[in-house]
Amino acid sequence: MTEIPVSDLDVDALGLLCPLPVLRAAKRLRGLKPGQILRLETDDPAAVIDVPHFCMESGHKLLEQRSGENSHIWWIQRKL
Repeated sequence: MTEIPVSDLDVDALGLLCPLPVLRAAKRLRGLKPGQILRLETDDPAAVIDVPHFCMESGHKLLEQRSGENSHIWWIQRKL
């Protein structure tokens, strides 16, 4: 297993359904400096598709994704 990235900002999107987790992540990423890392926690099943797609389309780097019993955690680096 890879080392967990250190986040600059943690975002709790538990209980939010598509598209709200991605919209919340996008809003918080705009407030970060290029290269900083956002940690996003979701429990929306659609996030497994939505978050990687959002990163690919927006140019942010998906550093790591981990699945827990009831949630997914994403580490996203703001585009440089």
